[in-house]
Amino acid sequence: METTILFLRVLFGILFCFAGIMHLIKPKIFKHFIPEFLPKRTINYIFGAIEFFLGLGLFFSGTVQNAATGIFILMIIFLPIHIWDATKIRPAIGSKKIAFIRVPLQFLLMYCAYIIYKNS
Repeated sequence: METTILFLRVLFGILFCFAGIMHLIKPKIFKHFIPEFLPKRTINYIFGAIEFFLGLGLFFSGTVQNAATGIFILMIIFLPIHIWDATKIRPAIGSKKIAFIRVPLQFLLMYCAYIIYKNS
């Protein structure tokens, strides 16, 4: 079990650091996920930095629980955005099928963040 949790921590750390970096170097990928009434570039950079630092936090035993909690909260914040994207005629994620798959995936990510938190 300990090896599985370590693997999950490293996997999530890499995933969230990569996603955070992508927000910064390829911001156009994420612009359609951000509602029109929000400042797209600012929101994109803020959430990119948050994702990167939460991912980084999973690599240090002293910050794992805080990082896992932050990831869980971030996934809750992103959930309505992914639901909204799935209801659009042309989802930002690419296709209706992928957009609908993304919603239950969000719950899986939340569960994994909880498992990391609980076992750290």
